[in-house]
Formats: sequence, structure tokens, C-alpha cells
Amino acid sequence: MSRQRLQSATRFEQSVLSCRSAWVGLVLVFAGSIALAQDRADLVIADFEGEAYGAWTTTGTAFGPGPARGTLPGQMEVSGFQGKRLVNSFHGGDSSTGTLTSPPFEIQRPFLNFLIGGGKHPGQTAMELIVEGSAVRSATGPNDKPGGTERLDWGSWDVAEFIGKPATLRIVDQRQGGWGHINVDQIVQSDRKQGLEPLRRELVVSARYLHLPVQRDAPVRKLKIVAGDQTVREFDIRLAEDRADFLVFDDVSALIGKTLAIEAELPYGAKSLEKIIQAEELPDAKSLYREADRPQFHFTSRRGWLNDPNGLLWYEGEYHLFYQHNPYGWDWGNMHWGHAVSPDLLHWKELPIALSPQKYGDWCFSGSGVVDGKNSSGFGAGAAPPLVAAYTSTGRGECIVFSNDRGRTWTEFAKNPVVKHQGRDPRLLFHEPTKRWVMAVYDEAEGKQAIAFHSSADLKSWRFESRIDGFYECPDLFELPVTGADGQSRWVLYGADGAYMLGRFDGHRFTPDSAKLRTWYGDFYAAQTFSDTPDQRRIQIGWGRGVSFPAMPFNQQMAIPVELSLRPTDEGIRMFARPVAELASLHSKHHAWQDLGSAELGRDPLATVTGELLEIKAEAEVGPAGKLTLLVRGVPVVYDAHTKTLSCGKHSAPLTANQGRVRLQILVDRGSIEVFGNDGRVAISLGVIPAKGGQSLSASIDGETTRIRLLEVDELRSTWP
Repeated sequence: MSRQRLQSATRFEQSVLSCRSAWVGLVLVFAGSIALAQDRADLVIADFEGEAYGAWTTTGTAFGPGPARGTLPGQMEVSGFQGKRLVNSFHGGDSSTGTLTSPPFEIQRPFLNFLIGGGKHPGQTAMELIVEGSAVRSATGPNDKPGGTERLDWGSWDVAEFIGKPATLRIVDQRQGGWGHINVDQIVQSDRKQGLEPLRRELVVSARYLHLPVQRDAPVRKLKIVAGDQTVREFDIRLAEDRADFLVFDDVSALIGKTLAIEAELPYGAKSLEKIIQAEELPDAKSLYREADRPQFHFTSRRGWLNDPNGLLWYEGEYHLFYQHNPYGWDWGNMHWGHAVSPDLLHWKELPIALSPQKYGDWCFSGSGVVDGKNSSGFGAGAAPPLVAAYTSTGRGECIVFSNDRGRTWTEFAKNPVVKHQGRDPRLLFHEPTKRWVMAVYDEAEGKQAIAFHSSADLKSWRFESRIDGFYECPDLFELPVTGADGQSRWVLYGADGAYMLGRFDGHRFTPDSAKLRTWYGDFYAAQTFSDTPDQRRIQIGWGRGVSFPAMPFNQQMAIPVELSLRPTDEGIRMFARPVAELASLHSKHHAWQDLGSAELGRDPLATVTGELLEIKAEAEVGPAGKLTLLVRGVPVVYDAHTKTLSCGKHSAPLTANQGRVRLQILVDRGSIEVFGNDGRVAISLGVIPAKGGQSLSASIDGETTRIRLLEVDELRSTWP
């Protein structure tokens, strides 16, 4: 190489080195600028911690005189805000309107982050960013349907293009009616985006269950599970972000060997999907049914929420209990049909979910089940009759499903829905005189709350028959003989709230011969009776609505199964409810006393009872102004002869003594107390979890002519394995 070329090459290398040095320096400077930007503190526009809005201006009444201290009167619980106050336009309810506008500020960061909740009504319940007189960004809460949550969640706008420009924020509430309000808090400028991003995780199914971590106070997220191009699950879940309070599960055994994609929108950087694991066993299998507050002789689901009993029927030695069920959380939502079977109404075995939604939002609401003994539907596949159920598909109408394997799996009728209307909760029964099936279903035609009756020869094609106003949700319809009156019977039409009418039913129309009556009071709702029982008993199970278990991975319970009867009384024919006779099989240790007055009760004979699970029976003579009190775990159960009232804690029912005597039967489980007065003339359900160690039991009487003639206490065994 010539010297000239060598010198040229040297100069070129030096130039390259110089450029590299400059480039490295530029990269370091750029990286340093990023680091510096990421280290800049957020600029708080408003945290709404003051009693007034300060320089913000309001119009209308929706935003009140200043930031709210959380939940306002008539509002569901508001959560997810920071500090002690927030913007809440529920002042005056959803009928109020107004605006809240910030003073001008300069945009100095690339992102504007905020907490937001409430209604999802663009332009009506929204927060808007105003730049140069125009709304350049807008955000709403997540809710536009009944239900939902008042929790605030993070939102974020990319505003880098407006850096250096003046702006204002306008919070708008111009919506009246459902979710006609907005909640806002903690508005900040930041170098980091605070919000949600779509995340995805893939896994090959190698075990029966997916274990999903739940955090009670986490926001509700939609989780989608996809196999290939098919969505196999889509549901709402409070997926754990900070901690896992408990695990729920999904049975994916039918997908073994397939690759699943699990998708959700989650906070930036969230690791929630990584916490989902595979296992062959249920979560916490060794402690299942042994949790601290688990009821021991009332049905509760393994995990998640339950409400209305559905599809109650008896077939080949099994009582089938289906029920409204959220398998993915402690609160209401994701309505499926859970399923359990029992040989004796007490010892239940939970089976896999019976009915799942066909798609997200098309939930499986309440319904009923029957045995199609003569295969009138043609659904039967062999000699055995099919089981047939009707349920409300919230996206379609009243639907029919059938089973040929003793209720273990269910097939949709190809021509569903069979009835389309504004309503829900179909109750099936066979009307022997007309040889037709009947569907009694809650109906909201012409803005009225009613029960409509439809009939069918084959459970497939249905004909509207009639309607009766004045009932709400979850109807039941059945015939009962009148005890002691040979040949007499009445039809009972029953609503979700426990109110019933007696009357006649000819397969087309219900004709009442009584006003609305009531047996059940308190924490009790949406009861249903079993179809096809072999001994002709009319057995009822209700939902113990409000019987909650805040510290447990399950929520709500079923009430104790009761046998219904009609009996003559001084007021006319009335329905009675008594716990099923099978309850006696749980008796273990027995205590009994006779003829107890004030002196005997003063020696506290009940102190020897230490059991947690109890059946208490008392028969007392109660004078006209007398009172009988049983203190059960700190809860007073009182019969007051003067007011003719039986009470259990906060609930009460009217009850008249029978020839000066009153009989009580009280059932005590870990989450409830149920009281039956005068052989089930009235019944009260109360949800209560006593303080730990609070198993005390005592009795007292008021009035010189009041005396307990018989007091029996049976300690009970658990029904769980």
C-alpha cells in the first residue's frame, strides 16, 4: 500500500473513530435524557382532597359543593380512589346533571393519568381534555348495564403532541337514569403511562385444572381463553394483581394437549397471568369444606358465589340441586348452573358445572328441571327417560336442554329459544288433567310484573295461555293436599320473595281464592320445590340471600330443605314449612329439660351445651303479656305474646300462640340461624357469623304465667366428608 493511501486510510479510521465516539456520546446523552425523564416526579393536577373544589368551577347540581367522601347516599360502594375524597357526580342520584371544569394548566409531560369510574356514556358521563377550544381526548367509566361496580380504575392519555400548550379538563355529567354519573380522582401528568394493556400468555394443557388467583378488592377484568381460533371461555374475574386471597378453578380436562392463549387487559407490567398454574387437584383440596366459616349442614359451593336454586328434581335415588353460580369469584356475575347431588337432601356431592354460557354476556339465568317419564319430547336416547330443563338465556330467551346420562351432561335443543318475551326464570311442571306440560315464567309485558303460563305437548312448542299480575321473579307452581280434609287440595302460586297465593289451576289459568300470604321471612329468596319425588313430599329449598362469608373463598348458602304442607288454621288454609325429617340423622349428643321456670333457668342449665351445630326445640306456655327468649350465639330469638311476634335478630314474623302455647324449632349452623314457629307456620332465616368462641346458649322468660314445658337440644354432626 502506498504511503498516500496509508495516510488516507489512517485519516478515514480516525474519522470513523471520531464518529463512533460522537455517536456513543449521543447515545449516552439520549439514554441519560430518558433516565432523567423517567426520574421526573409526576405533576399533580388535582387529587381532590380538599373540602371544596378550589379554582375548579361547577355548573348544575351533580358534583355537589365539593369532593365526596367516597360513597354517596343510595349509591353502591365506591372504591379504588386514593386518599379520602374524590369527584363523584352522584349528588342527588342519577337524575342530577352538571359539569366540573379545571383552571388552565400547561401540558408538560407526555402522559396524563387519572382514576375514573361510573357510567360508560361518551359525551354524557365523561372527562374531556380541552386544547385550543376543542375536546381532544375523552374517557368514561366502564358501566352501561345494570349491575357493574363503582370501583375506579386507571386511565391514561398520550398527550405528547400537546406539550407546551395550555389546556383545561372538563368533567361532564349530562346523563339521567342508570349509571348517569361519573367518578374521577388523582389526575397527574407523568412520563409513564398508567393504565391497561392487552396481555397474552400461552400454555399447553397438561393437567385437569387451571388455578386462577383472585384478589377480593381488585378491579373486575375480562379474561378470555382461546384454543386455536375458538374462544372456549370468556368471563369476568378479580384477577390478583397485588396478592391472591384465594384460588378458583377451571376444569380444562377436555382440552388436554391443546395450546391455550389466555388474554386480558391488565395494568402495565402486571404479572397476573403468570400466576395462573395447572394442577390435577382442586385448589386447597385438603382443606376443602374444612374452612373456618364453612356451613356444616347447609349447602355451599366449593368456590365462588351461589344464589337461586334451579332445576330441583329427583331421579334414580338422587336429589339434583342446580343453582346460579359464579365459579370465578366471590360476588355475583358470570351466571352458570352449578350442580350437586344428594341421596338424602343433606350430604351433597358437587359435580362439574352443568350449564355454561354460550358466549360472554349470554348468561345462564334461573330455571327448572323435570323427568320426561314418557319421553314426550323425543329427547330420550334409550329406554331411560330424559331429564329436561328450562333456563333463561339472557341473550336469547327461554331455552330447553336435555340429558340422557342422569344429568351429568346437557344438550341444547336445536330450536332454542322456545319462548321469547321480556322476562326470565321458567318453571316446568306436568299438568295431569290436561296431559300437557306447563311453563310458569316471570313476565314483564306492558310494564307489569306478572307470571305468565304457557303449555306444550312435547316441551318444544309452547302456546301462551294466560298471565297473573303481582309476582316478581322465580315462580313456583304446585298442588298440595289439605291436611285433615279428605279429597281437598289447593294449587300454590309462589314468588321469589316468598309471597304465595292459594287457588285453582286448570292448566290454562290460575284462579286465586286467597290474598297474598307468607310463610318465610328474613334472609330467604327464590325458593323452588323438587319435581318427581318418589314419596310425593313437596320439598322446598330456598337461597339464603344475604348469608355471606366475607373471609371465605365461597359466598352465600342454601336454606335448609323443608317439607311443605297445607293445614287448616283459624285464619283459613295456610302453608307450613318444617325441616325435612332426614335432619334427625345428624343428631349426636342429646340434652333435654322439662318444666323450667325462672328459678330453674337462673341456674343456667344450657351451660352444658358446647356444640357448634345445634337443633333446638322448645315448647312453652306464654301468658298474654309473656315473653320467651332464647339467646343463641348472642342473637335473641324472642316470642312476644303481647305483640304476637316471633323474632330472630333483625327479622320478625307474626305468630299467634296456639291455645297459649308456642313451639319453636331452631337450627344453628356456622353462618345462619333458622327459626320455625308452631310447626312451621312461620319460618325466619338470619345470616350471622358469631364471634370466635361465642357458642353460648341461654334461655329466659318474662311473665308469671310463662313457663318452658319442654326444652331439647341436639348437637349435630357435619355433613361434609
